[in-house]
Amino acid sequence: MTEYSVYYGVCMVSIARSSLLYEWRRYLAAVLAVTFAGLLTVVQLALLLGLFGTVSVPLDQSTAELWIGFRNTASVDLGRAVSQSADARAWMHPGVAYVERFVSAYGDLRRADGVPVSVTINGIDTSDNASAFSRLLSSEQRALLREPDAVLIDVADVGKLGAEGSTLVEINGKRARIAGTVKGLRAIGGVNALASLATARRLAPETASQTTYYLVRLKPGFEAEQVQKEIADTGLVSRYSVWLADDFSAQSQAYWLFESGSGVGTGFASLLALLVGVAITSQTLSAAINASIKEFAALRALGVSRHSLRCVVIEQAAWIGFVGLLLTAALTLAIALLGESANIAMAFPVWLLAGNALIMMVIAICSGLLALKPLLNTEPVTLLR
Repeated sequence: MTEYSVYYGVCMVSIARSSLLYEWRRYLAAVLAVTFAGLLTVVQLALLLGLFGTVSVPLDQSTAELWIGFRNTASVDLGRAVSQSADARAWMHPGVAYVERFVSAYGDLRRADGVPVSVTINGIDTSDNASAFSRLLSSEQRALLREPDAVLIDVADVGKLGAEGSTLVEINGKRARIAGTVKGLRAIGGVNALASLATARRLAPETASQTTYYLVRLKPGFEAEQVQKEIADTGLVSRYSVWLADDFSAQSQAYWLFESGSGVGTGFASLLALLVGVAITSQTLSAAINASIKEFAALRALGVSRHSLRCVVIEQAAWIGFVGLLLTAALTLAIALLGESANIAMAFPVWLLAGNALIMMVIAICSGLLALKPLLNTEPVTLLR
């Protein structure tokens, strides 16, 4: 590359930045279009992922590597009573450190004013070394569950149940006491409640007297995948299935996302939000660049090559997309903090943020190049009239 061409390239880059700074009002609408299109998409998907992420709370908040349950259960919240001997092979395996029971039962909770609320009772082992909800519960909260008739609910459900302090309620016609709250226990519908195995059995004797899942914790040095294969039911007709906790979590969320009507509907709304955002961003950015068409025509008339003009437009579009994404990041952080304080279930995985940023940058650059097409296909004298 010659010294002249290097200098010429630097000038073209300077033109791109200078025009954005000097004519910032012209490009402000395009920046805001990128900002709000990106924000609309990421918030919609974060709400979708957060909503259906609540389904797998028992799996995600527990430290058991393996779960044993009724064969081919589609989602953790759809568990059925499993054979009482389903844990026998696990107990006999040398790599298993501990096996504990987990029961799930549905009930009808009556508030102090008599209003009914659907409740899912999660009966768990309340010992301090238990795996169930170990990422969520402190030793003090486990001690509360060991008290007679005690249940814990999510802090976001306090207003729904009218529970202030230690509140007496009725579950399935039997007395229960809301002994405290935890954060991270929300459910898609109704209320999730934690209770000891004894309390769950008293509140729902027909279902809680049977085991829904066995949670298996392994000794150090044993691979979960290998143990899963070795304790699986090998009979002609299996009585139970063994899942890796992470796999069962992904399976449960996928079931509600793709198999349930609510998941498909919410996903369609998110896709519609993305398409609307893409259309608005593309049109706004194209309009901003088209407004500078005479300036670009003047550069062409002065002998600037098409390649150099493309470089200018690409850099302009990239800067517009970058600034828009910076604003998107700031607003996303504010919404995430607001959602956290309001106990709104939202999830912002890295792949979602990175994918959204990549899509918006591609849209910005492609929109800029499409807007430049009339200039490249038309004689500069015609555009300068």
